Amino acid sequence: MGKRTIEVAEAQSQLAELIALAAAGTDVVLTERDTPRARLVAVVPPATRRKAGLHPGSMTTSEDFDAPLPGELWAGST
Repeated sequence: MGKRTIEVAEAQSQLAELIALAAAGTDVVLTERDTPRARLVAVVPPATRRKAGLHPGSMTTSEDFDAPLPGELWAGST
C-alpha cells in the first residue's frame, strides 16, 4: 500500500487515523527523534477451523490402505 512515518508525540493525537491506515495495509512506523521505535500492523483474524463431515463420500480409500508395504519398496528396488 504505502508507508507513513510519524513521530510518537504527533501520533498520539492521530491514533484513530493511524489505526485506520494500518488496517487498510499502510505501513505505519512510529519514530522518536527520527529513530524508528514501533510499527502499527493490522490484526489478521485467525483462520476458521475445519469441520469434519462437510462432504461425506467425497473421499475414499482403497481396501488395502493399511496393508503392509512390500519389502522391495524399502529396499529401493522398485
